[in-house]
Formats: sequence, C-alpha cells, structure tokens
Amino acid sequence: MIFVRTVRGDVAAAQLGACYAHEHLIIGPSFTTHVTPEFELSDVERAVVELNDFRAAGGRALVDSMPCDSGRDVLKLAELSRRADVHIVAPTGLHLAKYYDPGHWGSRYREEELAALFVADLLEGIDAHDYNGPLVHRTPHRAGVIKIATDRHFTAREERVLAAAAEAHRRTGAPILTHTEQGELGLEQVERLRALGVDLGHVCLSHLDRRPDPGYHREILASGVRVEYDSAFRWKPGQGNPTRDLVLALLGEFPDQIMLGMDAARRGYWRSHGGNPGLAFLLTDFSASLRAAGVTAEALHRIFVSTPAATFSFKTTPP
Repeated sequence: MIFVRTVRGDVAAAQLGACYAHEHLIIGPSFTTHVTPEFELSDVERAVVELNDFRAAGGRALVDSMPCDSGRDVLKLAELSRRADVHIVAPTGLHLAKYYDPGHWGSRYREEELAALFVADLLEGIDAHDYNGPLVHRTPHRAGVIKIATDRHFTAREERVLAAAAEAHRRTGAPILTHTEQGELGLEQVERLRALGVDLGHVCLSHLDRRPDPGYHREILASGVRVEYDSAFRWKPGQGNPTRDLVLALLGEFPDQIMLGMDAARRGYWRSHGGNPGLAFLLTDFSASLRAAGVTAEALHRIFVSTPAATFSFKTTPP
C-alpha cells in the first residue's frame, strides 16, 4: 500500500484528501516560545475550533512542521486529529539553531546519532514529553515526515542534520520537508539532497514564494522536487499577490509539483485567537481568487490532493 504516516496510523495516500503542506498546529512552551511568545499555540480547544473551520471548507489533512524539542507535542496533535477528524502528519527532525537554547543537544549530536533518533521517531513512536535522551515515554504515535532547515548559509550543524535526514530517508522511505529562510538556498538544498541519494519526488521545499522569482522557481522545479508556497495572505497592500502570480505562471509547466500551506505559526493568524485570516483561507478566499483567474478544479485538486498525497507518501514500505 502506498501510504502516508499520520499520528493516528497509516492512511492510504489516495484517502488523504485536501491537504495543507506546511502548518504549525501545536507549539508548546519551549525555548522557541520563550523567545517569541506569539508563537505559542498550545490551546487544544482553540485549535479544534480552527480545524473545524478548515474541515468545513473541505480540508482533510495537514502536515505539521514543528520538529523535535521545539514545542512539538504529539499527544496534543493526536487529540486534535481525533476531535477535528482530520489527518495530521507529525514531524521528526530539527529546526534552525535559533529555535533552541545555546548548547542544545542538536548542536552536539553526531550525524549517526541524529539519524538514529529520526528513524526511531518514524518507526517506533515519538516520546510523549519530546525528551530526546533515553526514551522512556515512547508513544504509539509515529512521525511521518523529516523536517530540516537552512538559514541563509549552511552551517556545520545544518550539514549534519541534512545528512542525518537523508540517511533516515534512505532507511525508512520517509518524505522530507525543508525550511528555506525567505526562499534562499533552495537550489543548494536540492543539490545536497540529490547527492545524498534522496528521492526528490518525496521532498518538499517550503517558503519559496518569499523569493518570488519565476526563473529561480523554474530552475528548482526542473529537478523534480516539490515546493510549498505559504505567503498568499502575507503580502501587504500595494505588493499585489506574488504567491498567486507564481501559481498562475508555473502550474501549467509543473502541475504535479506545487503545494500550498499557511505556515500560520502565530496566534494573530488564527480566528480562534481573534486574528486573521484563519486556517480555512486557502480553501476559501485564495482558491476563489485562483478560480477567478482561470485555475481549473482539476488543477486545484492537484495542488491540494494528489500532489501532497504523492509527496508525503513513503517511498518504500519500512519495517
């Protein structure tokens, strides 16, 4: 079976449904939220309200992207999945060093130690307390994607994390989701992952629309990698909507490689917290603007359904 691994078990890829490719549904108290309190999204009740709106708009699945020890809470993700009746893919991996305290284990672990941790999250289960020493609170909720990140230049830490993610991918077939800082280093990520034997059809590069250069995107997409755009609601008055423009310019050439997300990692983006535009935005307002510009129902199905299902499925059947 071609499957996507969710927090409540494996789902046939064909049954995933309309999916957002990069979200932050739970960010618990952590160094991340200590530095940026607005990032804290730990209220399950408000998240359920938000996800109910998402589901009412046709949404059925979301890929969470808060990896190891940065506010991830797999028990809350599983509760959200059950209560809102949506599929949620939980990540393993590591974010940028700035989201961790100085001296964090992620900067000390060797490549093989990181790979072993990622594989354990994918095959055995994520620790209930997100404690990544000796795991004594392993849950039955397994990770379904490996999250990695680069800043505007590669550091030794990021090179180790990337290599460990590639090793975990080769051993398990798990997909990889990357963070690009303001869309930078997309080509470099692709080349490193390809050299490490990663199947680019199971790799999603995030935030690329923050560098809205169609030529740059064409060069990246020509590799066969998938991309995720999440700035559709972020552009300021007078800027137009470069995210919309990229979709319109590139979808015809690369119909099976473009996905959308909100990356809504602030309370101010959630209606349930009194913010805007809310998680349903892509399936309501933004989809309406794409349809008005001539994007067909079939093309939208590819963006939201078939491309995420193919990208976030496991390349092989792991043990």
